[in-house]
Amino acid sequence: MVSAGTKEPIITVGVADRQSETTGRLNGPYLIEGARSLSGSFHARAAASGISLFDEGGQLIADSPSVRLTAREGSTFTIFGVTIGIRFHWERKEDQTFQGNLVLAARGDGTMAVINEIPVEDYLVSVISSEMSGRAPGEFLKAHAIMSRSWLIAALGKKGAPGAAMKPGQAPGEFVRWYNREDHDIFDVCADDHCQRYQGITKIISGEAERAVGETRGLVLFHGGTVCDARYYKACGGRTENYETAWEDVHIPYLVSVTDWPDTHDPVLSEEEATRWILSCPDAYCNTKDMTLLAEVLPGFDQETTNFFRWKVEYSRAELEEIIRERSETDIGTLVDLVPLERGPSGRIFRLRITGTKGSIVIGKELEIRRWLSTSHLYSSAFVVSTEGPPGGPPERFILHGAGWGHGVGLCQIGAAVMATKGFTAPQILEHYFRGTRIERMY
Repeated sequence: MVSAGTKEPIITVGVADRQSETTGRLNGPYLIEGARSLSGSFHARAAASGISLFDEGGQLIADSPSVRLTAREGSTFTIFGVTIGIRFHWERKEDQTFQGNLVLAARGDGTMAVINEIPVEDYLVSVISSEMSGRAPGEFLKAHAIMSRSWLIAALGKKGAPGAAMKPGQAPGEFVRWYNREDHDIFDVCADDHCQRYQGITKIISGEAERAVGETRGLVLFHGGTVCDARYYKACGGRTENYETAWEDVHIPYLVSVTDWPDTHDPVLSEEEATRWILSCPDAYCNTKDMTLLAEVLPGFDQETTNFFRWKVEYSRAELEEIIRERSETDIGTLVDLVPLERGPSGRIFRLRITGTKGSIVIGKELEIRRWLSTSHLYSSAFVVSTEGPPGGPPERFILHGAGWGHGVGLCQIGAAVMATKGFTAPQILEHYFRGTRIERMY
């Protein structure tokens, strides 16, 4: 756990994991532990015995359970074909370049993790540039830097805690699951959306992110005597969500539902209210059609996601049956109905009954619902369902009208960026989304 007055931490970031091999390039000299200096292209292969590292000429350079390459001043490394957006609709491969040291660690099952060892503040410059565009408003970038630093330090304090979890005591036919830190056993955080997007120096296209991190160096959010586990996502849809809608049934005072606008929008308390809310278009900071602003805020591939404030997805019954069958590994027969059982105040469903002619199953929480009803992920679990088909027969089509983009807990990135354009400062933005918190310097 990082405590006040400590030096800037060095962290390990999993750039890629469970790889049988990896290729890349050392852009400048790197010192191999117990060996010599190396630069240029490289190829690494994992085996049960460890890692075999080859230089660009195919010569074996190292063969051990882990290989650590220490960067000389000014050196960087590039990893080819890094998968980003894993299991999301924007999943793709990119070549990415990183500062700091490179560690290749064998897992003992014929795979390896590709790990970047880097100081926290350098990591944050990349996170801010990877999560959002470096051209975004300055006060928003500063708010993001404080929030991301807080999330990281809180996560380091929880290292070793359980990751994916099932809700205890659930009834037969009920599958309720949430996700936190699964698989992060040999590095601190991963580089993808599961933790915080970290794409090295690849996405640093301006000095604004570096300036925002520098001006907020060591600043974190506190609630009481604890560093805040500051969660965030793209767009709330008009109202943020409670922590327990997405994760375990724990009330966290600074991760509660708030209206994303000066005027109050009532929380969703019934299915009728959910329908009215999701089919409406209320005033909200994240309800923006300003494409110039969105281009300044969102990274390029996020700009491919349109109509995120209110959205619609349509399936034929056969399409949705196949998705559910593949996701659940269960044959429920002909799909008859999707029934929300419990929602949070933003309208996000966290218990959903799927009914078929061969039985029904209840699923949750919000991320699991998004995964079971899409080949990748639904934008959010805030949706209402309508159907089309002949009277008395099973539906022929399922139409999902939805709101927002992401889990909705904590800071709404697009809403916060819009707040910055309206003159709100970084502390004001953070207080809006994380009520009752304060900013303090840790190092």
